[in-house]
Amino acid sequence: MTDPDVNKERRIVAFSALGSAMRDAASGIENDPSSRFLKLIDTLENSNPWFTPDNVRMALRAIGGKLTEARLREWLGRYPEIPDHTLDSTVGVVMAGNIPLVGFHDLLCVLISGNRLNAKISSKDSLLMRAVTGFISEADPDLGRCITLTDGTLSGFDAVIATGSDNTSRYFEYYFRGWPSIIRRNRSSAAVLDGSETDEELKLLGGDVFAYFGLGCRSISKLFLPGRYDVTRLTSCWQEWERLRGHQKYAVNYDHSKALMIVNRQPFTDTGYLLLRQDPSLTPPMAVLNYDFYASGEQLKRELETAANNLQCVTGHGYTPLGKAQQPELWEYADDVDTILFLLKKFSIR
Repeated sequence: MTDPDVNKERRIVAFSALGSAMRDAASGIENDPSSRFLKLIDTLENSNPWFTPDNVRMALRAIGGKLTEARLREWLGRYPEIPDHTLDSTVGVVMAGNIPLVGFHDLLCVLISGNRLNAKISSKDSLLMRAVTGFISEADPDLGRCITLTDGTLSGFDAVIATGSDNTSRYFEYYFRGWPSIIRRNRSSAAVLDGSETDEELKLLGGDVFAYFGLGCRSISKLFLPGRYDVTRLTSCWQEWERLRGHQKYAVNYDHSKALMIVNRQPFTDTGYLLLRQDPSLTPPMAVLNYDFYASGEQLKRELETAANNLQCVTGHGYTPLGKAQQPELWEYADDVDTILFLLKKFSIR
């Protein structure tokens, strides 16, 4: 059998079809393309309690909303050097599993740029990622033959993209030291408020904070507030998220963090489902949201610059719009490292 050769047009068609199926599934529209995702929405929670139906729908809606033919063409139009044929190179991808389909963008970048994919998928996100690759294989069997998934050790790759914690990143850097690589570490996201936000904007911010239980690197975990800002205004806009208290694992984290702060006599605001505390850290535990005050724009600028290497996303007026933290565009890359440019530079295009 000859090696598959899938031109750029076929790649666009396959991924736009995937986007349509994802959007339909997220909206509850049942048809043959969406059926594999619809079946998973209500069952993934059985194997991973964090993958609730709401969170799976959110991921499908966010990703599917970007996978339109127009957006794919707009994105790829920025890279005229992307080849029209399939390359001989294989990219190894080590995927995280903290939120549904967190490794999808790497999969997309590798395949859409004409490379072959060899992915080590997370056991936490195996079923959903296999549904995606299964759909691609049916939509375009030749493109499907460019995909290899493994639960074990990666091998047979020419470059690698690996995502993990600060601890695992040190292992990745050592293990993959002989290959061109992108190694990603823990990052957090923050919101900047200036006091002029409407209640509707603050409700949107609540979505950025509570989406995926705060487990994503684009989940807002730190607020920069103007001096004397009344944090109770936030809690009055976030009452719909009280439902998280009914999630057993989230409630355990909430109770644990509350007990620790009481024992340590640390001041906090308790909403019954979220603990807000003034703290400089960007990485509070689950069910805790940190905040700090700034006295001037210059002070805020210095603090953001100091934290820049640890920030994935900043929302607010003048930044990513509130409510859009979990909806990055195709051309918004993790850690601000352009994955497509990395792939194009590392391989000769023949």
